[in-house]
Amino acid sequence: MSKSFPSGTVALRDASFHVAKGEFVFLTGHSGAGKSTVLRLIYAEHLPTKGRVHVSGFSTDKLKRREISRLRRRLGIVFQDFRLLEDRSAEKNVAFALEVTGAKRSVIVPKVMRVLAQVGLTAKARNFPSELSGGELQRVAIARALVNDPFVLLADEPTGNLDERASRGVFRLIRDINANGTAVVMATHNLDLVREGGYRTIELEQGAIVFDSAVDEQVAS
Repeated sequence: MSKSFPSGTVALRDASFHVAKGEFVFLTGHSGAGKSTVLRLIYAEHLPTKGRVHVSGFSTDKLKRREISRLRRRLGIVFQDFRLLEDRSAEKNVAFALEVTGAKRSVIVPKVMRVLAQVGLTAKARNFPSELSGGELQRVAIARALVNDPFVLLADEPTGNLDERASRGVFRLIRDINANGTAVVMATHNLDLVREGGYRTIELEQGAIVFDSAVDEQVAS
C-alpha cells in the first residue's frame, strides 16, 4: 500500500506486511517515517492511494463509508494524547465507546467494570481525567479501546507522554493483553521497550519498510 497527499507528500511507499491472529508487532522509525500513517490506514482514517488494506474481512477497495464504524468496532485504538473527555469520569469515558454503538445499560455497566479491573483502575472509576496521572489516563484509554472486545489493538506511541516507570507499566499491560489473545500493532520511538519485548519489529524510513524481523532475520539465518 502507498499513501500520498494532495500537497505532494508521500507518506508511505509500497509497504506490504501481514499480521497474524494474536501477533505482537512493533512499528519503529524516526518521526515522519510513516508509523502513524500505517495505523490510520488500518482503521480507515485514510484510504491508500495505491494498494489495499485487508482487516478482519474488510478491504479498503470495497469499503463503504457506512462500514467504517463497523470496522473500527473490531479494533481498539490507543493514542499518545489519550483523547479522553474531560467532563466525564473514567467509567463514563469507557462507557461512551459502548453508548455510541447503541448498547443497553445492562450490557454497558458490567463490561466497563470488567475492563477497568483489567487495567487496574477499579478504584479510580469515578475520577475525572484531571484527577489522574499520565499512566492512569493511558490505562483509561486502553480500557476504552478494550471494551468492545477488539481482535486487534492499535497503539500509536502509547508511552510517548509518560515517564519511564509509567511507560513500563503501560507496556506490561499491553503485553498482557496480547498474551490473552489480542493482536497488537504498536508504533513507538522507545527502543528500550522494543529490545525488552523481543517481538516482531517493522522499521520504517521515509515511508518505506526497511526492516521486518519476521522476514530479514529468517533470511539471515
